[in-house]
Amino acid sequence: MKAADFVYFRATSVAEAVNYLSEYPGESRVIAGGQSLMPMLNMRLWRLSALVDINHVPELGRLEVKGEETVAGALLRHAALETSSLAAERLPLLASMVKFVGDRQVRNRGTIGGSLVQADPTGEMPLGCLVLGARVRVQGPGGVREIPMETFYEGSYATTLEFDEVLTEIVFPKHPQHFAFMEFARRHGDFCVLSVAATGNRSPDGRWRDLRLGLGGVSDTPVLAMEAAALLEGSRLTDDDIAAAAQAALAVIDPASDIRASAEYRAHLVPVYVRRVLQKLRNRAPA
Repeated sequence: MKAADFVYFRATSVAEAVNYLSEYPGESRVIAGGQSLMPMLNMRLWRLSALVDINHVPELGRLEVKGEETVAGALLRHAALETSSLAAERLPLLASMVKFVGDRQVRNRGTIGGSLVQADPTGEMPLGCLVLGARVRVQGPGGVREIPMETFYEGSYATTLEFDEVLTEIVFPKHPQHFAFMEFARRHGDFCVLSVAATGNRSPDGRWRDLRLGLGGVSDTPVLAMEAAALLEGSRLTDDDIAAAAQAALAVIDPASDIRASAEYRAHLVPVYVRRVLQKLRNRAPA
């Protein structure tokens, strides 16, 4: 199948893109890499009246440092994030996770902003941005606003963006000292069955602080296991500490069954992978 007819606009600024979206309220979408949008249009899962191409808005492709914060433009390609020395230094969790996004061709075209707006509950970038405590900046007719990742998603494939808003930047606070990530998929690059990411800071006395633990693929959106992380605050991440947190993580999941795995299998894997990730986090930190 091919996509139904639509009008194509090439925006040269964010303001111009917002104007085009406003002309077709609720019936237009922004296209950047198109790695998720175009298959959905070709399968006619979506029928749109207009597409607004933002690939010619150059300032949206940057990655830059602003004090302790790191700002990624929405058009930053996955491949650029994967190979950037700045990303490796400032956003090592994302630089590690992006290697699991699709294949080389997908990463060459796909963008971090597109991944966030697609809101796939199995996506690596939504999970990574959530665990890192990022904020997204969006621009609409009323100006610019910031949305914490914790409130950016309403459900599966649904964000809190208004129909006439464009995601322009993702703002990351200072990266934690240590991180770990694992995902389970039927094959590398496939949509994951589940994924787990953790970050934290280790004090000189060996105790852990500021832990964040996130899971993907086990609910309608990526989720933070805040109570599980709270159990580890001030701990040394002993095997007993980790086992307790792994069980506590089950409280935040609501897995679905699909062609990749049953809900029961996903629930079975959650404590297994939470335990492995937390052990990896502990073992990667210098003694």
